[in-house]
Amino acid sequence: MKLRTATPIVLAAALVLTTAACGGGGATQPSGDGKSFEFWSFSGINQKRSVEDYKKINPGVQVKLTEVGTSTETAQALTTALAGGKVPDLVLIQGDDLPKFVQQPQNFQDLRQYGADKIKGDYLDWVISQPTAKTGEIIGIPTDVGGMAVAYRTDLFKEAGLPTDRDEVSKLWPTWDAFIETGKKYTAATGKAFVDNAGTSVFYQAVNQGPEKYHDPSGNVVYATSPQVKTAFDLGIKAAQAGITAKQSSFEDGWSAAMGKGDYAVISAPSWLLGQIRDNAPGTKGKWDIAKIPGGAGNWGGSYLAIPKGAANPKAAWDYISKMQSPEGQLQHFVDVGALPTTPSVYQDPKLLGMKDPFFSDAPIGKIYTDSLLGLKPFLIGPESAAIGQELLNAITNVEQGKGDPATAWDTALANIKTAIGK
Repeated sequence: MKLRTATPIVLAAALVLTTAACGGGGATQPSGDGKSFEFWSFSGINQKRSVEDYKKINPGVQVKLTEVGTSTETAQALTTALAGGKVPDLVLIQGDDLPKFVQQPQNFQDLRQYGADKIKGDYLDWVISQPTAKTGEIIGIPTDVGGMAVAYRTDLFKEAGLPTDRDEVSKLWPTWDAFIETGKKYTAATGKAFVDNAGTSVFYQAVNQGPEKYHDPSGNVVYATSPQVKTAFDLGIKAAQAGITAKQSSFEDGWSAAMGKGDYAVISAPSWLLGQIRDNAPGTKGKWDIAKIPGGAGNWGGSYLAIPKGAANPKAAWDYISKMQSPEGQLQHFVDVGALPTTPSVYQDPKLLGMKDPFFSDAPIGKIYTDSLLGLKPFLIGPESAAIGQELLNAITNVEQGKGDPATAWDTALANIKTAIGK
């Protein structure tokens, strides 16, 4: 998940928070009794629900949950705290931000001392490998993965003369080229935008669908020569030039408002994004459905819980991790908020396979999203991945907004990446 950049004021505020907590109500400072702990999360994923579930089975435990801001802001606040500030006992780190922390395992508790090495087999192997340092330390436990799918407005599709049944809609776009062509048909029929934007709904999805992304399996930076990256970038440019996008950058205010007004009919939606659709467009309940992503498989997103080295209550933080991120705990969190489990033992559980979402026309979201993971060929995420992806996205967005030349966009992006990461 890629969100907006933090400001120094936001970060400073995050580091001095002592009483504010997610959901309000004046949370009590952790007491140092080995049970209570301080927890930093990012916003928009309803971590409060998981905390509430934990407190139900652990009465008397105090959890000071602070939503620092976006995932990027939370990672930046953690970086500052590790350099000399007061660290939390537990912190949620988004997947793209994780590699730079894995490179410095001395800043975190090695979770093997609490038994992480004994439970790592509970998780998808390519997911648990990401928080494991080259020297063997496990600094985080996965909380969720994104999976991939497409959310679409059935009412708007009907108006455009397109099918509305999710299986028939999925057949419209077996490939990204077919997705773009479907968009042209929709826009020609309605005069309206088909998809929110080219960057996140096309490029970000396509680039996350193959075995090699910005780094090769050995960790070498290969973004400039990777066929997968260039193909995904070209698809993003093609969509940007096709006249089918609403030119609304993901997670911005305009994007949220346009969602509710029906200014676009389609959005690429990993499982964690469904909650944002519900929150941003509550009046559209029952008008959405979920179809397969072009290409059928992929993953965008996922997060990890880590315990900083200087945590005052590491055992209490580990108790939370071990209970709430167990296969049973992740399954319950999926039922509660739709966060897709990283624990494959629950992928055949009736609670997951039978999960239907009334907001999205009773779409079987458990089956749709797990199916998108089962065909995934995982790729390495490196410490430069977030910066590389952002520059490629910026270049596509500039073309979409009429500020960039599509003929030179790739070379411009490569130059900006080299400036940003030095490689």
